[in-house]
Amino acid sequence: MLDVSVSYDRYRFLGNEFLTWLWHAIENTPGLLPTIDPELAALEVGNRMVLENHAHEAPEVVTIKGDDAGLEEAMMALRKGAMVAEMNLHYRSGDHEWRFNLKGESLSLAGLKPPETGAVESQEEIEGALLERVYLCEKATGLVDALYGHFIHLRVSDGWKEETVPAIKKWIQSA
Repeated sequence: MLDVSVSYDRYRFLGNEFLTWLWHAIENTPGLLPTIDPELAALEVGNRMVLENHAHEAPEVVTIKGDDAGLEEAMMALRKGAMVAEMNLHYRSGDHEWRFNLKGESLSLAGLKPPETGAVESQEEIEGALLERVYLCEKATGLVDALYGHFIHLRVSDGWKEETVPAIKKWIQSA
């Protein structure tokens, strides 16, 4: 059995590879995402993205943020060999919307903004409001779990090298 730190170092790249694949899937195969989460109404790249390129001695980090920021610089970084290390996502399901940053290295969610819940007007409503809030947070983590599970299944399949990698490379070069 591998030591945890050895496993972490050996497979750290998978999170960044996942986020790069996810960006590609959002832009090029939107019909795929509802098959992973049937309640998904929309999943969009938000206003922040961090890319890392470890091809050189000193890693190169590119951060793009802002509501009006274009992703042209991010695509250029991908062409140079970078991978997405962190991205802001907007997730909609039904009438609800979540916003959060997803980090590739640990697949952790940061800055999670779940949908608003109803106002608590009495002591008796506190437990219900808390359970609703927990449910809404778990909905976002459940989406990430489902997407990552699909990615790993795809990543270990024969279709990864034969279909997915060429499609991602074509997308990067054509942008």
